[in-house]
Amino acid sequence: MSLVVDNKSAVTQNLLEQLQKNSSKIAFMPDTEIISAIRHLEEKGIPNNKHEDYKYCNLEAVLRKEFKSVEQSFNELTNADIASLKLDEAINLVVVNGNYNEALSEKMIVKGLTVKSLNELSSSEKTLLCSQAKSDTDALIALNTAFTSNGLFLEIEKGNVIPMPLHIIYVNSSNSHSVINTRNFIHVQANAEVTIVESFHNIGTAKVFSNFVSEKLVDENAKLTCHTFQNEGTLSYSVNTNQVKVNKHSNYSNTTTTLSGELVRNNHNVVLAGSNCEAHLNGLFIATGTQQIDNHTLIDHQMPHCESNELYKGIAKDKSTGTFNGKIFVRKDAQKTNAYQSSKNILMSDDATINTKPQLEIYADDVKCSHGTSTGKIDTEALFYLKARGIGEESARKLLLQAFAQELINKIEIPSLHEHALHLFEKAL
Repeated sequence: MSLVVDNKSAVTQNLLEQLQKNSSKIAFMPDTEIISAIRHLEEKGIPNNKHEDYKYCNLEAVLRKEFKSVEQSFNELTNADIASLKLDEAINLVVVNGNYNEALSEKMIVKGLTVKSLNELSSSEKTLLCSQAKSDTDALIALNTAFTSNGLFLEIEKGNVIPMPLHIIYVNSSNSHSVINTRNFIHVQANAEVTIVESFHNIGTAKVFSNFVSEKLVDENAKLTCHTFQNEGTLSYSVNTNQVKVNKHSNYSNTTTTLSGELVRNNHNVVLAGSNCEAHLNGLFIATGTQQIDNHTLIDHQMPHCESNELYKGIAKDKSTGTFNGKIFVRKDAQKTNAYQSSKNILMSDDATINTKPQLEIYADDVKCSHGTSTGKIDTEALFYLKARGIGEESARKLLLQAFAQELINKIEIPSLHEHALHLFEKAL
């Protein structure tokens, strides 16, 4: 497919030309979707700080500076390479450089669970792709659609409760500067229930720009619980987009813990498309050095008697930057909506920065909605109290930061995963 990009966006043109030269000849998305995605990129280009939604996250500048040359030279991985990344008491599924790797994944027959790669989809299953994440809504979704790898398709059939968590391990490993477009589709059918853990890692020797898109469809009376761990290291620059649709009487929750990554941008968009459904979004991050971590959420209340809750907490150290931009959208028909949003942050140095922008856009008149944000330093009185009882200053600070984060860590109800999250948090401190 020939790509012609407006000269106004040299960064976009350079990126698309290199990806086209190096990408697989196999197209995993329908041709019409690829054409639509390319057109959107031609018109809009990669976002920079002139785009309101990317005001604090200039992706165009990152790609211009760090990924002027994209060679796409990936490493093959073995079981030994990813053994330490697996979780006990879970079904571990492995995606390497955007491609579902069946050989490295655990083969278990579980009633009601379908696991396959995108190139194995039936005609009816292919119609689900791009049904939630539309290319014309965001340039990064368009980029992913045009150059997506052979990602993962998960489906939980009607009425089935998966007895143990599914752990999806996304591993990037490259020995040259690369751009990886990872895609998945998760479909929880009516009256089904599943818990999914998604962990992101980079074990290569070169910088990687990871552009991840996940479409999640939760049917009536279903429950999807997700836990996301982002720990990709200083060579990783990532944009992670979750596009979720929740139907009536269903429940969706996600807790995202971000511990490393030179730049991490999370776009979490949830549509409450049926009555009496719920969405719960939680986030915890620690930013150090020159890291930039940006959480951008949108919860779209479309129908009545729905509830949403958001709680995001951040700790910024050194010269790092943290951002929370959350919007609650309540449409005219979404009467009896309950929606709550909170962002709390701690600055550990004078050079660290936190940007917060909670938003409410309400068109219904019988709702209960609130939002709040707070940013400050560690409580000096609490610090003095601990030091007065013989606790060293460094230990006292760690105790206070752990107490600050504990509320979110406690939302992880799986015992082994809870301990794992606590260990990772303490290590990051």
